[in-house]
Amino acid sequence: MPATTPGMICGHHHLYSSLARGMPAPPVAPTDFLSILQQVWWRLDVALDLEMIYWSAKLGAMEALMSGTTGIIDHHESPSAIEGSLDVIAQACQEVGVRVICSYGVTDRHGPDGAKRGLQENERFIRAGGHGMVGVHAAFTCSDELLQQSADLAHDLGVGVHIHVAEGANDSDAGRRLEHLAQDDWLLVHCVHLDRQLKGTIAHNPRSNMNNGVGYAFPARATNKVILGTDGIGADMLEEMRLAYVAGRAHDLTITPLIAQDWIKNSYHFMPECKSDSVTWNYDSVESPWHTAFTPGIRALEITSSSGEKLLTDGRPVRVDLDETRAKAAESARKLFALL
Repeated sequence: MPATTPGMICGHHHLYSSLARGMPAPPVAPTDFLSILQQVWWRLDVALDLEMIYWSAKLGAMEALMSGTTGIIDHHESPSAIEGSLDVIAQACQEVGVRVICSYGVTDRHGPDGAKRGLQENERFIRAGGHGMVGVHAAFTCSDELLQQSADLAHDLGVGVHIHVAEGANDSDAGRRLEHLAQDDWLLVHCVHLDRQLKGTIAHNPRSNMNNGVGYAFPARATNKVILGTDGIGADMLEEMRLAYVAGRAHDLTITPLIAQDWIKNSYHFMPECKSDSVTWNYDSVESPWHTAFTPGIRALEITSSSGEKLLTDGRPVRVDLDETRAKAAESARKLFALL
């Protein structure tokens, strides 16, 4: 008999990356983490407009729902379309029926005006009632002044900071620069090269870390609470849990599927409403991590929200048209690729 569980949460996503699949090869092949950012992601994010952001978020939210994920903690950047971008993401997710915590990743990469506008977008969205955090790209792309401004804004708004921390070796100084700023409600993403304890929750993204060749983060050794994210590579949390388990075993044979499952469950601290969503799966032992860790192809069949609304039936979203969303997203991707 198919099993039923609460909705899952993607603890760190980049919904704008939904359009990146199939993008043209960069002009220069990346050879390290910084060149991946420069040749791929920083070329893509600067080309985004609000329409592209909408369809990318809608596609990503729809695919999350089809994977049994009813909550997303998103981190966004679109330096050519900052104002209103978080509203667009929130709207797209709401139309699908997926909860989202939004943040705009501020950075000094686009000068003082770009940094100011990023802070203003976070503040505007949250003060208007949006569910958000103050986003920061990463310490190595921010001045100490901007990091302080971001921390101060988060404190004033009563929210945490969502920031990439020591993902690559080029950001290995992040611990020192953030130590006096980080708070318990911060979300620290990656922490692969973090050299000290920081306050906050760690978002572990094993697939992305492997894809970018930045190293293994050893999350099981952290005293912080750890949650599981995808860093924009979809939102299939059962698949990410399987990879988190295997990646951990490659470095530490004491890692068990129970630990990887706990990393998924820890996300309910950020979005407790998702615990009241009901997901019915096509597999009868999905609640056992010793089963799910070794069983690929588990899919969500039905999802009912905490309010009783049916969001997914027969594996297809109810609120939005699956084929139309994919077609519109593909059209936006073509427009985006033409600008790269």
